[in-house]
Amino acid sequence: MASSLLSLTSKPPSITRLRHQRPPLTTVRVSAATVTTTTGMPDHHHPSLEITGGGADRFLPAFNTIHLPYKPFPIIGWNRHLETIFAAFFRTVPEVKYRRECLRTQDNGTIALDWVYGDHRSLPSDSPILILLPGLTGGSQDSYVKHMLVKAKSKGWRVVVFNSRGCANSPVTTPQLQTASFTADTCHVVDHVSSRYPKASIYAVGWSLGGNILVNYLGREHHRCSLSGAVSLCNPFNLVIADENLRKGFNNIYDRALRGGLSRTFDKHASLFEEMHDEYNVQAGLNPRTVREYDEAITRVSLGYKSVDEYYSNSCSCHVVQHVRIPLLCIQAANDPIAPIEATPYSDIKDNPNCMLIVTPQGGHLGWVAGDDAPFGAPWTDNVVIEFLEHLQKNASKPESS
Repeated sequence: MASSLLSLTSKPPSITRLRHQRPPLTTVRVSAATVTTTTGMPDHHHPSLEITGGGADRFLPAFNTIHLPYKPFPIIGWNRHLETIFAAFFRTVPEVKYRRECLRTQDNGTIALDWVYGDHRSLPSDSPILILLPGLTGGSQDSYVKHMLVKAKSKGWRVVVFNSRGCANSPVTTPQLQTASFTADTCHVVDHVSSRYPKASIYAVGWSLGGNILVNYLGREHHRCSLSGAVSLCNPFNLVIADENLRKGFNNIYDRALRGGLSRTFDKHASLFEEMHDEYNVQAGLNPRTVREYDEAITRVSLGYKSVDEYYSNSCSCHVVQHVRIPLLCIQAANDPIAPIEATPYSDIKDNPNCMLIVTPQGGHLGWVAGDDAPFGAPWTDNVVIEFLEHLQKNASKPESS
């Protein structure tokens, strides 16, 4: 399967299978003609958006795109599996030339940052910066990452892709690969970028597991977070629910694709794990039957968890949304087969004045084949994301007196 599909995978006191059921919230309905407020459960079959969150009223002026109806591309956008697979295999991949920078972490690990080649010479030092966090085993080579990069670059932004350990052919120097709950690397990257460009405002966008990592960082490290705003897309939020969902029916095809990507990455660096005296099950990591089996054999061991269930439970970004202290836009698809909508923490997003949630009726996972660029171009979400970020940057650039 294409690498675009490879994008899933405060500690609560115990393992939880709590489902974030959508209560009868007050939500904003956006259509072509009007913006109204309604109360009740959303109608996912209507081509409009569900918008909620404590910061919704504050951020709505940022958008032009969401005042138009969401129109999925015919046939492709009508089925969540077809849309997910189509976007993974047939979406165009823009040409982007990178300049790689490798960072060494305190535990002797390595992080690869891919900057757009030439921007360090052509852009002013105070240009706004966008850090991109791809999904599970994803990286700077993925189409959805490059489309967002091109969009931001066209607006004069400096963009850098944060490739997690082992992703995008980055070097691996310790027995640890990408995980859902390890925020130290994100802290390291944000601090490095901030020190390198002290005059610039810094923002971040994360997809799927990258969205989960980003929101975990925002919530757990809110006391030291130096980002000015962030966007999370198709975030699984609750990995316990996502794990259960991934093993149901047709979703098994995604599970096979994901575990295939994990095992291929692990195979390149298995020798590092063979030398360890921990509980690593190297053979299971090389030939896992499911993502869950891989995480039991490798991921949870690297983080010191006693079981894969403990790892999933303690890696849920839904537990920390309440602690986010900067503007955060979350975009989810109601029919996402990998990041199920019932895992979305509606109540915490609604109660947090810094958060806003947009739910599209269709979109699949990393699909959103809709809008003027459909079916082969950029996903519908790119314009929404850049409008939000440009709004934040514009307000951040205003004189204090205004």
